[in-house]
Amino acid sequence: MRMVFRWFGEGNDSVSLRHIKQIPGVEGIVWALHDIPTGEEWPLNRILQVQQQVKKLGFHLDVVESVNVHDDIKLGLPSRDQYIENYKKTIENLAKVGVKVICYNFMPVFDWVRTDLFKQLGDGSTALFYEKAKVKGMDPLELVEKIALNSEYTMPGWEPERLQSLKQLFMAYSKVSKEQLWDNLEYFLQKIIPTAESHDIKLAIHPDDPPWEIFGLPRIMTSHENIRRFLKLVDSPSNCVTLCSGSLGANPKNDIPAIIREFVDRIPFAHIRNIKVYENGDFIETSHRKKDGSIDIVNIVKTYYDYGFTGYARPDHGRHIWDEDCRPGYGLYDRALGIMYLWGIWDSLDNGVKQKR
Repeated sequence: MRMVFRWFGEGNDSVSLRHIKQIPGVEGIVWALHDIPTGEEWPLNRILQVQQQVKKLGFHLDVVESVNVHDDIKLGLPSRDQYIENYKKTIENLAKVGVKVICYNFMPVFDWVRTDLFKQLGDGSTALFYEKAKVKGMDPLELVEKIALNSEYTMPGWEPERLQSLKQLFMAYSKVSKEQLWDNLEYFLQKIIPTAESHDIKLAIHPDDPPWEIFGLPRIMTSHENIRRFLKLVDSPSNCVTLCSGSLGANPKNDIPAIIREFVDRIPFAHIRNIKVYENGDFIETSHRKKDGSIDIVNIVKTYYDYGFTGYARPDHGRHIWDEDCRPGYGLYDRALGIMYLWGIWDSLDNGVKQKR
């Protein structure tokens, strides 16, 4: 397991590279050019700038997260081919600085949905929270306004240029069924995977968050069965999955260790986080500790270990603790605690094997 840490860039993150450097075992930065509009080619000079920044601290930038897919591709519009060409050029530019994994998603309109960015937990910390009943009765524009109140930091997956045309996007997606979305995803993969293969890059799709339909929008990356279907669309070592325990784990029917066992060779990147799922379908982010949530993090890490996982992993979301002023879900302190918990499990497993020898 190779530990990495998500960072949103200089001037766009409350967490500094200097502080990340002090977290034991973190070797790389998960990054993106968040100011580049979705669908545009990422300029090489900007990529090289990030490379210079992270190399000063001894980090690699093997993993990129949020090379977002333009809605015209998801909608299957004639204009999608130009956006796919831009995506290919971005892959080529990223390959020039040694990128190995690109994390993306194929969710219509919203990359993730929460109803409260700072829901208070019993210990006084706050965390991202999803209230199922509220989503059912909520106008999506109301949710956008709520997210926009957090104007100090850009929120991944909530790009302003996309959200400005929200009504039009909803009208466009109202004509797209799940099967059509599958078809549009397959078209994208058939066009893009050969480019990824030629540069030895793995494209790793992120599951839908949460793993069910939101506001009537179709969602397809939601289950073990759908991951299996996805990987068969283009059967290539470059067509992979970013396995997020928190996203899939919001549905208790999803058996994360079983998914790891079947697809470990197609999981180059793991998001490992815990959530507490309530009987009514609500859920909230928790600490990584097994007993604090509904997801068996210990068993998940053990399964990765037992099946020889050598990919990249990050702690994903964290709570907001110790009065930290940070981007919702992406502070320093709780994610650092999460990393140490994951290393504790991993090192214990490693030590057990060595003692048996």
